[in-house]
This record gives sequence, structure tokens and C-alpha cells, in this order.
Amino acid sequence: MTRPNILWICTDQQRWDTLSFLGHAGARTPAIDRLAAAGTAFDRAYCQSPICTPSRASFLSGKYPIAHRVQRNGNEGFPGDIVLVPRLFRDAGYRTGLIGKLHLSRANGVVEKRPADDGYDEFCWSHHPDPDWAEGHDYHDWLKERGVDAKAIYDPLRAIGPGVDAEVHQTTWAGERAKGFMRRHAGRPWFLSINLFDPHPPFDPPASYLARFDRAEMPGPVFAPSDLEHQERLFEVDQQARVAVDPRRGDPDSAMYEPPAPRPAGANHDTPPETYDGKLVRACYHAMIALIDDMVGELVAVLEETGQRRDTIVLFMSDHGELLGDHGLIYKGARFYEGLVRVPMVFSWPGHVREGVVSQALVELVDLPQTLLEAAGLPEGEGMQGKSLWPLLTGAAPAEFHKPYVLCEYFDALGLPDPRHTRASMYFDGRYKLSVYHGHGTGELYDLEEDPSEFRDLWEAEEARELRCRLTARAFDALMRVSEPGPRRTASY
Repeated sequence: MTRPNILWICTDQQRWDTLSFLGHAGARTPAIDRLAAAGTAFDRAYCQSPICTPSRASFLSGKYPIAHRVQRNGNEGFPGDIVLVPRLFRDAGYRTGLIGKLHLSRANGVVEKRPADDGYDEFCWSHHPDPDWAEGHDYHDWLKERGVDAKAIYDPLRAIGPGVDAEVHQTTWAGERAKGFMRRHAGRPWFLSINLFDPHPPFDPPASYLARFDRAEMPGPVFAPSDLEHQERLFEVDQQARVAVDPRRGDPDSAMYEPPAPRPAGANHDTPPETYDGKLVRACYHAMIALIDDMVGELVAVLEETGQRRDTIVLFMSDHGELLGDHGLIYKGARFYEGLVRVPMVFSWPGHVREGVVSQALVELVDLPQTLLEAAGLPEGEGMQGKSLWPLLTGAAPAEFHKPYVLCEYFDALGLPDPRHTRASMYFDGRYKLSVYHGHGTGELYDLEEDPSEFRDLWEAEEARELRCRLTARAFDALMRVSEPGPRRTASY
């Protein structure tokens, strides 16, 4: 079998319900829709952490967070003993490249320190578009070549609304760099990671893209008034926001409308607004994804133009989701609602991956390394804990079942001022979702078959006591199965 090229497109903070071919209101993604029609999509794909760094460490290493130990954003470095999947492809003769963010260690105020051997031959780094680094920022070098000063076009206090023009956008830069990589390396196997910053906050699409989306046509957040009291209970264990926000207060069409409060000095793209228009946020969010969708279409066109389409696996996914006003919350934190932990995932390789399939199997991002390695005919890395999706993708196994449950973890990930260092975990078996906030004696339990919007928390319900105990035992067993055993064993003693 010819070894395929790998075009791996990873967005940042994109929910699963943002692809139009799945019928979600407000979404317009024709290029990704075409990619799915020519391949297989997974409608129930889950991340291993609702935060960037631990999630990325999982899908690049094939290990769960409890095993790879990289639980937080902002770390001083990345463990040298963890082998990343691009290194395995490079060692097998692939030309490898990264465009965008890596975010396996700190990027706040410093250019990210790369792992000792991350496996990337070419490294075009840009964590986010703002001018926070004087050098080492490839996107800003690209802007300078065009006579554009990043400091003049990026407002550090921007939150929701029109941003820079599409012609100078970071997503456009990523697409241009990717086109060059694919053209340069046609004729030999290559592995390219495109790690976009969007649709991560701030929600600031180009004005030309925002004009395509009418806020009045957007669905509102998944919200019930009972969410406010429910979140107040959970704020005791996670301070991702100080108070729950009623999205009706920010909706101009609501009788409860209040104008948004001014952004405080020193605010940044991780500072949640106190009042927001949930429908406007969604319009901006979908507009950001529309720009990404156009980039995807252009990259596929280059593959076709250069005769590489039938030799290339295209994978589209995201590291985790976005709360987007659901349940009165925005951005991310120690929560496990569907909007935050369920992500898009699409594979396409003409002639090899089944076409037009939408699988409802439970799958995880930790499954990706073994999937790509098996597709390329390469052995999996030592200690990988996922399960290859290749049999489902090719039809060797039914598309509707992969594994009986999925896991997600959170541990002190955002560095919030909570000395108790929130640790939480999720166990979801396809119907029941159990979230435990460890050390706090509390959690959440939802029956997604009866309550898909996750409004009725059964954690304290008397009728669900036995169910909660049973699921807690299963979740504990599941986490212990994937805990790290330590150094390689070479003898019996």
C-alpha cells in the first residue's frame, strides 16, 4: 500500500454542532461538508480534556491525561520521555511540518519551548495572532512582508465583533503556508499539522464574513433559568467565572436586556464578559468557522491541482469545544457539557475511507495517533492507549460501535486562584454522563437519552442513587486502567 500523506487540520475550541452537513442551525461549512461526503464523519467524538494543552498532549501522544501527566496550560516545558506522533512519521521517512500553535507548554509572554524532539522538520509557529512576541512569530513575519504592523490591527481588549480583514487574518496565513508546504513536498510522503487559533475567543471574525450571518437567525444558547442556581453550586469547585451569566440580559430582543459592561483594563481573550448577546456570539463564532471552511476548500483544491488528493488523508477536528453561553457559561473550564467536550471529526482518503458515512460510535481524540499510524502501515508507538479507528473507516468493522465509554479529565488546568486545585473527571457511556469533582463531594449526572440538553442534574436525585454509585465505580475502574505504569519493564524483577 502506498503510504499516504497526512493533512491534519486542528481548530481550537470548536464545538461539534458547527458543521452544516449535520443539520445544525446557523452553521455554513460547504467545504467541510464536501470533505465529509467524500469520507467518514464521527458525530460523537470526545476530547480528553476541555483545555488546550492536556487535550493536545493526548491526541499527539496517544495517552490519556492521567498517563501523560501534562494536565495544565502554562507549563514550563514538556516531558522528554513522551514520544509524539509526528516524530514517528518523521522517523519513517515523512517530511513533517507544523503551522500555527503547538501549545504543549507555556506561550504566555514567551515563544513556546518546543519538546526536545517533537518530530517536526518545519516549524511555522504562531500561538495566537496578537503581537505578544518580538520575534519567532511566523504569522507576524508574514504580515511584515506585506507591510502590515500587527500592533496597528489588533486591539488587545477586543471581545466580540468584527476583527481584522480576511486578507491579513491568521487563518489566511496558515492556509498560505500550508499550500507552500504541500507544493514543495509533492512526490514524497509528508505529514502536516495545521493548528489554527480560531474559533477560540475573542470572537472577532473579519467584517466581510460576519456580514454573512444574521444574529436573528442564530439559535440561542442552551439555557434554562435553573442553570443559574445550578452553576452557583458548581462555582464552589471551579472559578472559571465568578457568577453565572443569564444570556437573556445581553440579548437586545429580550425584556431583560442590559447593555454589556465595559471591558476592564487588562482584560484579554480569556476573560469572560459579564454580559453578552448569545446570538451575536454565535454569529461571530460561525463566521470565524466560515473563514476556516474556505481555507479547507482551498487546501483540498491544491491537493487536486497537484495530483495528491488520492494520496492524502485529510483529517479535520478540534482540540475541545466552547460553552458559547450554554448553561449561562462562556469559554471553557472544569465542566463537561456537550458543547465543551464533544468535537467535530472528519476523515477523508478517496478509495480507502468509506464515503458519506456519519458514525454515531463513541470515539476519542486519543484514538487519532494509532488511527493515522495504522493507515500509513506503521507500528503504533509504545504505550499508546487509544484504539485505532481504521477498521471503522475502511469498513472492516461496523461504523456504529468503537468503544463502550469515553473519558475526559480536568486538573488545575487554568491556574485560577483556587488553592484546592480543582480535579474533575467525566465518564460517558453513550447515555449516562457522570462528572465527579474530586475532593469536593459533588458532581453531575445526566441522562442524555432523556435529557439531551443536560438540564436535569441527577447527582442528588434519590431515584438515581444506585445508578450514580454504579457509574462512579465504573468511572474509577476506567481511570485506573489508563493510569501510567511507569518505566518500561525489561525483566520479571
